[in-house]
Amino acid sequence: MPEFFDVLEVRDPAERESQLMRALARQVAHAREKTTAFAELLAGVDASTITSRAALATLPVTRKHELLARQRQQRASDPLGGFSALVRGPAMPHVFASPGPIYEPEGTARDYWRCARAMHAAGFRAGDLVHNAFSYHMTPGAFFMEAGAHAIGCTVFPAGTGQTEQQLQAIAELRPSAYTGTPSFLRILVEKAVEGGTGIASLKKALTGGEALPPSLREWFAGHGIDVFQSYAIADIGLIAYETASRQGLVIDEGVIVEIVRPGTGDPVSEGEVGEVVVTTLNPDYPLIRFGTGDLSAVLPGTCPSGRTNMRIKGWMGRADQTTKIRGMFVHPGQVADVARRFPEVVKARLVVTGRMANDVMTLHVEAASRPHGLEARIGEAIRDVTKLRCEVELLAPGSLPNDGKVIEDARSYD
Repeated sequence: MPEFFDVLEVRDPAERESQLMRALARQVAHAREKTTAFAELLAGVDASTITSRAALATLPVTRKHELLARQRQQRASDPLGGFSALVRGPAMPHVFASPGPIYEPEGTARDYWRCARAMHAAGFRAGDLVHNAFSYHMTPGAFFMEAGAHAIGCTVFPAGTGQTEQQLQAIAELRPSAYTGTPSFLRILVEKAVEGGTGIASLKKALTGGEALPPSLREWFAGHGIDVFQSYAIADIGLIAYETASRQGLVIDEGVIVEIVRPGTGDPVSEGEVGEVVVTTLNPDYPLIRFGTGDLSAVLPGTCPSGRTNMRIKGWMGRADQTTKIRGMFVHPGQVADVARRFPEVVKARLVVTGRMANDVMTLHVEAASRPHGLEARIGEAIRDVTKLRCEVELLAPGSLPNDGKVIEDARSYD
């Protein structure tokens, strides 16, 4: 199966789901037993019952700010906040830092971050020399790609970031066929090479991450002979999804379970609706259960034309953390969801803030399936109860609000 990394990519979807759900129950039990954080977060949960997505959705979402808070609370005793099943020593060759700082452990498994699958889909093969321009400083991004490249059988040049002229010299002399790094830095390299007449024609393929790759930029790279693919990975999880030659969304990695939930909640949304990406990893070393990435995306219907049968998402569509300060008070997406849950008539809600700073106007736009007398007033009272702020209410027909994942829209003028 040279076009696929392994047989997992082409499993029957029902077989995959059955296997994932069995693995999920084991992972929940493992996380409770081996980590102090999930022993607390999942206290009272019978792991043997967590064998479906509906059951998974009953578990709490742990968001990045909560993980950071636990790490900060336990800095003196456990800088990893009780989330790691590893202990320092041979079983944990590296620990990394991402903004916060949040610390992430690395285990010893081959292709620990599971990026080989994305690299293979991008055309990387044994014997390729990979110019790795992700940062090798504190963060794990470069190590994601290096481990994946080694798992395929590639050789890696650890270029890191900066020193553009030296990087161009290395490309011209070593003649790598592949690049990993951000798309913006690859563009800088290509522009500088064209400007200075440096020969970098050996670069034919690239796997990028860390930034969006707009179609115009992809086409620009193609015009310079480089076939560029996207990956979606985060420091806490590793690879989440990757692009294939079909260029139709991102295929979910085989080592994670992905849900799309309404921002500020743990409630799964319907297929196609934009929401927050929540990931459960099957990694036993760092067994994050329902980890809220803070990123927005949506599930694409059907399967990938490449033949891979796993679920697909549209890619990165913005940030889910829409917490906004209004009249000196912070209002969170979860508070909007709390109000909506109180009324069975409410299908969807979106808080829009207008006016100028210090003269804020809050309006809750509500899609209502029915409009019993007094609904607007009762919703207004609930908003004030939850947020301690006065708010206008506007009732709309179902389907009126945009499908963009926004729960709070800040439309104020800052002039």
